[in-house]
This record gives sequence, C-alpha cells and structure tokens, in this order.
Amino acid sequence: MERSLGRCATPSPMASDFRQFTVCRVRRAAIPLAVACAFAILCAAVPAGAALYKWTDANGRVVYSDQPPPGDVKVDTIASPPPPANPNAVKEMATKEAEGKKQQGDAADNAKKAAQSRADATKMAGTCKDARLELNSLAANQILLYRVNEKGETVYMDDAERRRRRENLETFMKSNCPRG
Repeated sequence: MERSLGRCATPSPMASDFRQFTVCRVRRAAIPLAVACAFAILCAAVPAGAALYKWTDANGRVVYSDQPPPGDVKVDTIASPPPPANPNAVKEMATKEAEGKKQQGDAADNAKKAAQSRADATKMAGTCKDARLELNSLAANQILLYRVNEKGETVYMDDAERRRRRENLETFMKSNCPRG
C-alpha cells in the first residue's frame, strides 16, 4: 500500500486497510462542498449592499430585482444601499476634537479669572474694612493720632491733616466700597 502526505493514495484491491480509502473519500467530497458554501456566501454578500426593487409588471406578476424597472412603473424600494462614506469624517472628527480642547481651555481660563476675581473682591473687602476703621478713628477728635517719622520722632496729626485724610478715605470708599 502506498502512503503519501497531502494526497490520498488509491488502495490496491487486495488491501485490507479500508480506513485510508474512507478518509480519502471524505476529503474528496469535502472540497466541492467547501467550494459550494463559499460560492453561496459570496452570492449572498454581493446583493446585500444593493437596493432591491419590487413592482408589478404588465401581466400582473410581482417582480423583485436589483435593477429599477424600465418605463414608468410604481416601484417600492425594499432595501436601499448604504449611505456613502463621508470623505470628510476624519477632518470633522479632528475639528470636533479641537473645539472640545478649546472649550476646555476656555473653561480653565474662566475658572482662573473667577478665582482671581474672588481674590480681588476679598482683598478689596479687607481694604474697605481698614478704611472704615481708620475713618472712625479720624472722626473721634478726642483720640490723638500720630506716626513715627524716618528720624524716629513722634509726629502728631493736626486738624487740617486729619480733615484731608478723612476726605480722601470718604472718596475712596464711595468709589470702591459697597454701602453698609
């Protein structure tokens, strides 16, 4: 008996080993079956992307076709072809991504500005509080106010300087501090 790899050997009529003969028959029968299955799958896949039309012809028969009917006949489209691919899809996606990043950057900038605005408002509130306290001190004429000059000498505030300082503080508070 002859044996080979990849090919079925035909056993001699006197061979007692029928297993090889049976295996070879199965392999030979499987090839046409595989080809038939592949052809069926290919045939089924080709019209899947095409439109399918349905109409009634002049004899009253219902006709199904992948080609539109000739002439002026009422046609029902059963399956339509898929929409064409968007050639600008990558560009649109990149544009959307850039817009998203820009919005994130704008949001971060707005948050930074809001934090700075809150810090400025807090600082101004402290300045206004200090100005009110100083204005109350200037209004009390019984309290002597003084400062120490660069020589280390005590210099008392006179009435004219007190009045000028009060006017400056009142002007500042009117323009920068809320009432209250």
